[in-house]
Amino acid sequence: MTDPYDILGVARSASNDEIRKAYRSLAKRLHPDLNPGDPTAEEKFKQITGAYDLIGDPEKRKRFDAGEIDEEGRERPPQWDDRSYYRDYADSGSSGYGESQGYGDFGNEDDFLAEFLRRNAQARANRPGEDLHYRLGVTLAEAIKGGQKRITMPGGSVLDVTIPAGITDGKMLRLARKGTAGAGTGSPGDALIEIEVLPDARFSQEGSDLTMDVAISISEAVRGGKIRVPTPTGTVEMTIPARSSSGTKLRLRGQGAPMGGGKRGDEFVRLSIVLPKEPDPALEEFVERWESGKAHNPREVTS
Repeated sequence: MTDPYDILGVARSASNDEIRKAYRSLAKRLHPDLNPGDPTAEEKFKQITGAYDLIGDPEKRKRFDAGEIDEEGRERPPQWDDRSYYRDYADSGSSGYGESQGYGDFGNEDDFLAEFLRRNAQARANRPGEDLHYRLGVTLAEAIKGGQKRITMPGGSVLDVTIPAGITDGKMLRLARKGTAGAGTGSPGDALIEIEVLPDARFSQEGSDLTMDVAISISEAVRGGKIRVPTPTGTVEMTIPARSSSGTKLRLRGQGAPMGGGKRGDEFVRLSIVLPKEPDPALEEFVERWESGKAHNPREVTS
């Protein structure tokens, strides 16, 4: 701590009234309640409060000026005694910061400000706990069907979270009174769980609609048929129309991602004709004899 007279901006010859006025002026400008979130102002307020606690008290000021105590209010060892012993006044008393008695010197002309500071000091003593934030990833199937998740919050507490069916990406779940404990009579904070719906590698997604590629054989493409198709929550049966080409999109209504209100988007199945891995002489012979097939140009633009 530097010289308390310098901290308060007064001369060593200043009267007690001048010291009190200097402190009041600085306190009104630097008090944390009037500068929320400003650590510099808070630190300066602590310094001026400590300085005023020292030289605002006539007895302490007299002893400080005489060199009997230092800037922290601690006893200086006698010059004739080389023993190093100190009595710590700073720890035994209150600086006034955060307590209502620290505002008594504002006087009647500052009743409104003094009352404001007293009430804020009381509010700090009984402030509510802080909210805890957590980002929870859920699979697409969990977002659709809902379920239970057990998570460990930043403070170490373990919570069981119920995922509502049909929840969408970015939604916030609030678990009341599951945050940090409050001070005094202050209530605990809340746990705020932000939902992140994780991508499913099987699908590409646009809004609430999903698209996936499904391979079909030449036989299925020509003759049509029924196949099993994956969805986020299982498989369903789908009919492939006869004479389907690669790139054809078929719609499965209501099998997409959640879109709110208990509704889901659609799933689009894009067909892709895949030849057998091993050579098939019968197929090659058929194609060789298929004259109309040779005449067909699939790249020809038709109106």
